[in-house]
Amino acid sequence: MRDLSSRARQSAYAQETDEIWLYLLTIEEGTLGEPLRFVNNGEAIKSDGKLFLPFPFTFIAPGQSDDEPGEATIDIDNVDLSIVTTLRAMVDPPSITIQAILASQPDVIEASVSGLTLRFATYDKDVVSGTLQFEDLITEPITIERTPARFPAMF
Repeated sequence: MRDLSSRARQSAYAQETDEIWLYLLTIEEGTLGEPLRFVNNGEAIKSDGKLFLPFPFTFIAPGQSDDEPGEATIDIDNVDLSIVTTLRAMVDPPSITIQAILASQPDVIEASVSGLTLRFATYDKDVVSGTLQFEDLITEPITIERTPARFPAMF
């Protein structure tokens, strides 16, 4: 992970600050066409040339213990049926990227978690909740097909 900007570092260590930290949520999936981009803010924000629409959500970062490697959670307010309808229409599990920024400098990405996949989603009338996981490469099967065409570095 990259270092925080000096402004972000001061904000993080200050007892009080006027800085506002925001999360940017990007959802990508083959049937969507364009990625969905949201910010947990009351108004839209432009970051790195991309528009993020205001939408209430919370994100809990992946655990740091061996018991829960690579698992995070996200809760999105279920303000209308479009969220559930969009989730139901997806063919593949969506890829999720979460970025942290300061509202005062939205083009500076202070922290980023990418490579997450939405694996389990539940919903009720109030909230859509999901478990986000990193790709589990340890349990992925390894192919026995070893041909020069598929694996030229082996030959």
